[in-house]
Amino acid sequence: MSLSSYVEGLEDLRTYDPPYEGFRIARILKETEGSATPYFREVGPGMDGVGNLVDRRSKLLKILGARDDEEAYKALLSAEDAPGKLDVVGAWVDEYRTIDSLRKLPLVKYYEKEAAPYITSAVIIARAPDGAYNASIHRFTPIGDDRAVVRLVPRHLYTIYHKWRDMGKDTPVAVVWGTHPAVLLSAASSPPYGVFELAVAARLMNGLKVVELDNGTYAPYLATVIMEGYITGQLADEGPYVDVVGTYDVVRKQPVIKIERIYVLKSSPIVNYLLPAGLEHQLLMGFEREAKIWRAVSSVVPKVVKVRLTRGGFGWMHAVISIKKNVEGDAKNAALAAFAAHPSLKHVVVVDEDIDPDDPRDVEWALATRFRADRGLFVIPYARGSTLDPMALNEEGLTYKVGVDATRPLDKDPRMFEKARIP
Repeated sequence: MSLSSYVEGLEDLRTYDPPYEGFRIARILKETEGSATPYFREVGPGMDGVGNLVDRRSKLLKILGARDDEEAYKALLSAEDAPGKLDVVGAWVDEYRTIDSLRKLPLVKYYEKEAAPYITSAVIIARAPDGAYNASIHRFTPIGDDRAVVRLVPRHLYTIYHKWRDMGKDTPVAVVWGTHPAVLLSAASSPPYGVFELAVAARLMNGLKVVELDNGTYAPYLATVIMEGYITGQLADEGPYVDVVGTYDVVRKQPVIKIERIYVLKSSPIVNYLLPAGLEHQLLMGFEREAKIWRAVSSVVPKVVKVRLTRGGFGWMHAVISIKKNVEGDAKNAALAAFAAHPSLKHVVVVDEDIDPDDPRDVEWALATRFRADRGLFVIPYARGSTLDPMALNEEGLTYKVGVDATRPLDKDPRMFEKARIP
């Protein structure tokens, strides 16, 4: 399914017309997130744009064909455990035109101090020397007609890149911009090395057509922009850019991609603008981690009611988990399981089933009435956390982690902790 066919089925589209000078697209994305899907006509010659595709949990549930969080978690984790099969399309080039420069793509800047216009939702598909494939989302900044600098973090693409570098070779990649949200969600996930994220998307979508490029990589069929190239050993400055934290990331030397071909879909080409640190960024990045937390905590406590990577923790570093507690110690075990399932977590608060993790006031009420530091607080020193944490002890994210048991003590009269309700 193409991005255009997905967009046609949306009921909350809000259309905008050019001009898009300055930061107009970024402002519109911020103003409409959580309420509308902005559609930008003519962001470039013959090309439209769209944003906030997955800025609400309800949209994500619909993509996954789920009625609630638990069904969605199971659908995504099942797709990682048993990926689908890819259908390779033979004749596809005639459906695309080619352009001769990356600078002809309708790129934007989102925040005032960012270095240059760039792509925030680029899906990079790489082939490893051992035959494994990986798809993941990365920042992609053109620095010439056929060169771009890409941000790599120590995950699977980083591993593949260094495997090729150890052999003295460049990494074959496809760079995709403008594809179905199920592909974005799969590419934002972290299945084990060797599980191809496009195959995860194939399971979620009941099949996925792909094209094979000359360098041996694959790309989703009917993706709006498909770029074929190689990650080289050359490095260039990358940044400053805004990451999911909402602060400016530091400038680093990062690998340069040499682009050999740029294909643009002829029919209904739509690119996807993803606002850094916006709701869509947080939900795409964190949802699969919520699923893994839910699975891990479910293995150590009787019932997990809800898991939330909170907006205040930018959907990544803070979790609130509501559980049905049977015995003392369940809450601490739940927090420890969450830390193990999502190592980037810094703070975890565990609450009872009558507390809504989506309501910060409800969570604070639980902290005020059910938490006591001498029995409910524990600290894990010198644990690996998130590299996004500006307070980390080193560049690898070494930090102190805090778990909080804000559940009702079972050795006290439950009437003391009952929420008063007006019938």
